[in-house]
Amino acid sequence: MKDFRADLHIHSVLSPCGDLDMSPRNIIKFAREKQIDILGISDHNSTKHGPLMRRLGSENEVFVLTGAEVTSREEVHCLTFFETDEQLESFQRYIDKYLIPFPNDPVRFGHQVVVDEHDNILEEAENLLIYSIDQGVDQIGKIVHEHGGLFIPAHVNRQRNSIISQLGFVPADINADALEISRHISKEAFLEANSYLEDYTFIQSSDAHFPEDIGRVCSVLKMESVSFKEIKMALAKEDGREVVLP
Repeated sequence: MKDFRADLHIHSVLSPCGDLDMSPRNIIKFAREKQIDILGISDHNSTKHGPLMRRLGSENEVFVLTGAEVTSREEVHCLTFFETDEQLESFQRYIDKYLIPFPNDPVRFGHQVVVDEHDNILEEAENLLIYSIDQGVDQIGKIVHEHGGLFIPAHVNRQRNSIISQLGFVPADINADALEISRHISKEAFLEANSYLEDYTFIQSSDAHFPEDIGRVCSVLKMESVSFKEIKMALAKEDGREVVLP
């Protein structure tokens, strides 16, 4: 098995909280500098930078998992990732159908722009993307898996917008492919208070909103090679694949 460094929680300029320097090409540039092998692009409630990020990554030897950080009705943040552009487009239609409409105020929340590979603005999202969609966390997980994707509740140790902060616990039937902890806690410290979750695979990510934060923490995926299938196997601890938190 080979070791691959993965940062699976990255926000671009499409997220209202993302810095304007977080264009797709800059994200790939900084990932290369930080020796990150696998990136997870996870803008709030939007997958629209996914295809470009995947292409730029492929051209620069960075594997990009494409998806979105979806906010559930309970205000739980969930990382979702998909293998193909067709799956992304279908899942985006699902998000658009249920996103609760609330106009964005760029002065208050930040701009939400889709750009091309040269950082030219192509469009700007009108509705606030950090708002919730009108679907429960269990419904989101079900739809993600129906699309062949990966479903990972985000930063579960945080005091807001995590599955534990919003529900009080991680339900036994959540059917998550992994759980993410933030860079502010170790897996050992988290499990001391939540030992009932010890059988889960954990990832740790930067949740980067600024270029310098990319790769600040990462997960090491032990796999034969880099592919969506291999990543899925590592999260499931199949055939010697696994995830290790340094």
